[in-house]
Amino acid sequence: MVDPQKKIVIKNFRQRSRQVGPEAASKIWSSLSSAIDEIHNRNSSTLSFEELYRNAYNLVIQKHGTLLYDGVSDKLTSHLLSAAEHLSTTPESTLLDELSHCFAEHVTTMIMVKDILMYMDRTYVAQHRRKPVYDLGLHLYRLTVWERSGVQNRCTELLLQSISHERSGLLIDDRSLLRSIISMLLQLGAADGSNVYERDFESVFLGTTQEFYRTESMNFLAENSASEYVKKAEARLEEEAGRSVALGLPQTTDGPLRHLLEMELVERHAATLVQMENSGFAVLLKHGDHGHGQGRGKSDGDSGSNSSDNGAKVAEMAAMYNLFARVPSSVDFLRDALCERVKADGKALIADQDRGETSPSSFIKGLLAMRSKFTNIAEVAFRGEKKVLKRLKESFEDFLNADTRAANCLAIYADELLKSGLRGASEEEVHTRLNMVILIFRYLSDKDVFESYYKQHLARRLLAGRSVSEEAERIMVSQLKAECGYQFTSKLEGMFNDMRISRDIREAYKTYKRTNPQAQSVHNEQDGQGVNSDNLNSDAKKITKPVEIEVDVLTAGHWPSQNTPSCNLPDQIQGAIDHFTEFYLKKHTGRKLSWQSSTGSVEMQATFGDSTYRLIVSTYQMCILILFNGSNVLTLGQIKTETNIPDMELRRHLISLCTSKHRILRKGSKGKHISGDNDTFTLNNSYKSQFKRVKIPLVSMKEAAKSNAGKGGGPGNKDANGSSKLPPLVEEERRHLVEAAIVRIMKARKTLQHNDLIAEVTKQLTVRFVPPPQFIKKRIEGLIERDYLERSEQDHRLYQYVA
Repeated sequence: MVDPQKKIVIKNFRQRSRQVGPEAASKIWSSLSSAIDEIHNRNSSTLSFEELYRNAYNLVIQKHGTLLYDGVSDKLTSHLLSAAEHLSTTPESTLLDELSHCFAEHVTTMIMVKDILMYMDRTYVAQHRRKPVYDLGLHLYRLTVWERSGVQNRCTELLLQSISHERSGLLIDDRSLLRSIISMLLQLGAADGSNVYERDFESVFLGTTQEFYRTESMNFLAENSASEYVKKAEARLEEEAGRSVALGLPQTTDGPLRHLLEMELVERHAATLVQMENSGFAVLLKHGDHGHGQGRGKSDGDSGSNSSDNGAKVAEMAAMYNLFARVPSSVDFLRDALCERVKADGKALIADQDRGETSPSSFIKGLLAMRSKFTNIAEVAFRGEKKVLKRLKESFEDFLNADTRAANCLAIYADELLKSGLRGASEEEVHTRLNMVILIFRYLSDKDVFESYYKQHLARRLLAGRSVSEEAERIMVSQLKAECGYQFTSKLEGMFNDMRISRDIREAYKTYKRTNPQAQSVHNEQDGQGVNSDNLNSDAKKITKPVEIEVDVLTAGHWPSQNTPSCNLPDQIQGAIDHFTEFYLKKHTGRKLSWQSSTGSVEMQATFGDSTYRLIVSTYQMCILILFNGSNVLTLGQIKTETNIPDMELRRHLISLCTSKHRILRKGSKGKHISGDNDTFTLNNSYKSQFKRVKIPLVSMKEAAKSNAGKGGGPGNKDANGSSKLPPLVEEERRHLVEAAIVRIMKARKTLQHNDLIAEVTKQLTVRFVPPPQFIKKRIEGLIERDYLERSEQDHRLYQYVA
């Protein structure tokens, strides 16, 4: 019975071939051997490739594959031996041509032989793990021809010699010949897995290339400028890249070759190219007309020439960057040089400012010129690289934040722009120039210091009505708001709101005075945190007319604080103040007015002999001049007692009345300074002026400090030129801000490690200033003493919030 699970397979009928004995096999091989000879001699047209294939097939199928394989190997070797003998005696002038031709002929032969022995390749070679016929032919070629004495060493030398001649500027006849030899070596290596290409050409080629460019680069750099070297190096790199393609060098050679060239031409000389005397990158950065003294005393022709020259220098720097960019680590030399130049130029600006050679506005203008110059270099020469832009920003921050000078100078520069610098400018120009202020503002870490100074200048502009336009003022505030947030500008916006409300109050007061006969007639503008009186009218001899007063009512928290005590005002002016106070408090119960007499302006009438003038003076000057109605001569001590004006401000206002241009008073002592309390001041009855309406300007605090040197006092700050000392009010506000931030963080987190708390506080306050860790630590200690925080008993660096 047939097993149902057993499968019946029907195989194809196969006719049993005749057995081929050793003698018959030898005859078949003999015919194949003769055919190989004919193929080698290029007489293959008479051969029947079908018959040859069948003969080779029969030998393999009858188990005579070894006879066939070994016979082919021996036959090929015999042909190659004769070729090797010929090449070893070939003169060098034709050796490469002969070698290339010999290999091409051998490859043609092997292609035909491979076709005849295709069955052997598929079966015998695969079963016995021997080389395919084509690979066997290349393998035998390497052993027999290439490695023959007098062939390999001479051919390698000729290859390197041809490449060397080409590098030296000598034209070679045909690059295709070199390409064919290199291709041959690659094929020989690929055929049998040998490193013939790497051993006999690549290693020697890379070594000689390195030596050539090391010597050439050193010699060229010693005799030429950095810019010329950059051009030469770029040309060499492009030349080698083209040669690599033309010679058909593989990626395994092209990569190391490129690295070798970049190392010898760029990396090895990077530091030298940057610091090279007269032409290095550092010199290109230094030589330019964008420094802090740029543009002075130059004609239009000179400016055009300098612009062209600077453009050429930037182009040279761009070329150097492009070369260095091939080796990313080398670009650090350029970035370092740029940063060092920025810091050096910045310190030169500061030194000029310290020596008094530049004003605060000139300092900022120089800073903007510096920024324009180096930003252009970063954008053009460095192709806007983010890393160099970051380093550039850090370099500006480095020297600008050494003290508070930059914040003060920037506030003064903005003040000058908004007072007169933007007059006649279009809206686009206003935005552009104010944006320049913001660009410098971004570099400041102590933004609260700038806010403090800016607020003082803004207060003076608003109260004196000296702003070029209210729109420009609001644009500036809006830009600051966009930069730092609404909290940063809340007080500044409050100042504008106070001025708007004050205009309404003045209109209401005028209506009130028309219905109240007790109205005074004073114009006395005063700024501060309480009340501001504007335009006092009086007579220098005797006040007989009622005074009229215009007042700005200011919110104490919005405006710069004035800690100066009020001076003793004349009775008529005090009456006008009392009248306004009565009016205001009727409308706003529960409020308190604090009059600021330290600021403001007064218009008063004064008679000197037969001449009468209208003098525009400050409130303090008015109080001083009124005293001379009763006496022509007064001492400093008497004036101080009568007016109660602070000593420093009194000296400043007295000196302003004794200047050569406006000598209203004559000072008893000689020189510019006031000798002491016994120094006398006499009314100058012979005062003359070509104008009937005369404004008496105040001398600066700097000049007043110099005059105060006579008594051995005076402030030692640098406010006139850019203070380098942190203002006391800013320091006080920082203490409150840091403590508030600590409490806010600890209330939310309950417990926090010391370092984490320092980092969190710094992060929250960076928008206004960067508090030093020691400053934060002191504030933490203060909060612990006041029982806001406590230290953990287990870990003294762990803080806990006390509810």
